[in-house]
Formats: sequence, C-alpha cells, structure tokens
Amino acid sequence: MYNTKTRRNTFDLEQKYAVMVVPTGIGASIGGYAGDASLVAREVAQNIPLIVNPNIVNAAVFSGITENMLYVEGWSLNEFVRGNLGLIPSSNNKIGVIFDRTIPENVLNIHINTINAVKTVYGIDIIGYEITEKPVGIEFFTTENDISSGVVNHPETMLNAGQKLLNRGADVLAVVCYFQEPPEDEYENGEGVDVVGGVEAVVSHYLSRELFCPCVHAPAFADVSITGNIVSPKCSAEYITPTFLPCLMFGLTNAPLLSKNFDSAITKENIHSLLMPYDSLGSGIVFDSLRSNIPVYAIKENTSVLNVDKNALGLKDVNELETYRDFIRLLK
Repeated sequence: MYNTKTRRNTFDLEQKYAVMVVPTGIGASIGGYAGDASLVAREVAQNIPLIVNPNIVNAAVFSGITENMLYVEGWSLNEFVRGNLGLIPSSNNKIGVIFDRTIPENVLNIHINTINAVKTVYGIDIIGYEITEKPVGIEFFTTENDISSGVVNHPETMLNAGQKLLNRGADVLAVVCYFQEPPEDEYENGEGVDVVGGVEAVVSHYLSRELFCPCVHAPAFADVSITGNIVSPKCSAEYITPTFLPCLMFGLTNAPLLSKNFDSAITKENIHSLLMPYDSLGSGIVFDSLRSNIPVYAIKENTSVLNVDKNALGLKDVNELETYRDFIRLLK
C-alpha cells in the first residue's frame, strides 16, 4: 500500500532541486567514509535545495543533514529520477527500527538506550522496534575491483519485521543488522573502501523497494569498545561511538515520503541537475538523467576506485567541473 501522507501541507511544486549522489562502498575521496561529504553538501544546499543520498550525510552519532536537504535512500532516488515515483516533503515522521536477531544482548541494549536518548533529547518520534524472527545473515566482502559488496541470506525476516512496524503506524524504517568485525585495512587512515557499505546498500534498497517507504541501514558489531588511537578525520565519527544509529534518526525524521500520486509530489521535472563523483558515472541514475535532459556534472575533485568517467562511457553530454564550488558558481 502506498504511503501518501504528508505533514508539510504546503510546499512549492515548482521548486528546482539539485541531486547530489556519492555511491556507497566505492572509496570516494569525498563521501567515501563517515559523513565527510557533509560540508560540501551543506555549502551546495545554501545555494539550491538539495536532494542527497544518506551516504553523503550519515556520520554515526552526527548528521550533516540540513533543512534545505531532502534525505532519499538510493533505490528510491533511482526510481525518482527514472520518473517512477514522487517525493512528498514530510516532517516528524514516525520511525520504526528493525533489529537483527543475531545482535548480542549487550549491543542491543546500547542501541535501545540510543533510541531512548534520541527521543528524550530531540523529541524524534520513534514508535518502537521489532527483532527479526531469524538471523538476517549478513556477509560482506570486496570484489576484484575493490568495490564493497555482500550477501543478505535471509532478507524476508527483515521484511516481516518491517511490515509489522508499518502496521503499528511507522512511516519510515531504520534497520540495524549484525556484522562480523571487518578485517584491518586502511579505512581508519582515510584510504580505501568502506568494506561494509556495499551490502548496507543492498539492505536498504531491498526494504525500500518491497515496502515502498524510506528505509536506511546501520551496522552493529560485537566489539563496542572505543579506540584510543587517532584516526583520519574523514572517518573519525565512526570511531568515537559503539552505535551508528543516531544519524539514521536525524535523516529519517524529516525524510520525504514516497508517492505514486505525481500531481501532488516533487517529481523528476523538479530536478535542476545531478552531481556525481568524477569517475563513478556507470550507474543508472546518470543515464536516466541524460535521457531526461537533466544536466549531469562530474566533479573532478571527487574520485573513486571505479575509474568510470565520461570518456570511458562515451558520454559527451556530461559536464566536467573541477570542484563542487565551481558548480555553486554556476548558480550565481
């Protein structure tokens, strides 16, 4: 059943929005770590309303989201640009939380305390949580090309828990699955790829598609100790806390809802432009934008492990800019 409820009774259907995407798990030099694209996104959003994927602003116990941004999960964003759904700006969404049954009790208790803290301090409307009937069974790895990927062995158990929360009145869903400890790598030094990011995207895409509501994921680990070592500023938000759940709450509380009623929603006709890392142009959102004559900008200061630029794909219509600030200059 489609959710067409809105709590923002008035919004400008003529407003234009830039869309800024940094795909998860590709080692993007800006946005490949923990909210490290937030400053750039905030600067862009000061000049034009901005639609962002969660990877850009999620930063563990912090969030880079602002009132001039719309927080839209990856599958929903792809479908929005494709013209298959609209976005309805909303506020004070009712949030339900799905927990993987495999999460150890002490780790689960930390997350429940986190929910209660966010409700107490910020007044965010979290209606409750459901624990999956079975272990979700997350496996993660990197491919031959160093791209983060993974497998979800029992996605249906998340789906059942999510449906229960929607039946209880939730508008949007946060998902926390149990992950084995990742191997030591260069991530804490601000290099390489977030090895768990790819399968996180699989989880959120699947639930958003099947339940037709905003769903975003955060991992839980058995080791809840906090390091005393200095790590890269790019990922430091993830090394000062045992839970990454708060940023999901900050994004989801005002995330736009999904709609098939295009007469009263923001649609692809409202898109001003699409901003992508310089060499990650192989995704459908780029091709769909070009087919709809939406200007696409590849930002050279933001590179990834993909090495898929306009020349590799023969995309003559993609505009290349040195920096995100160059895009802002075009707006003035």
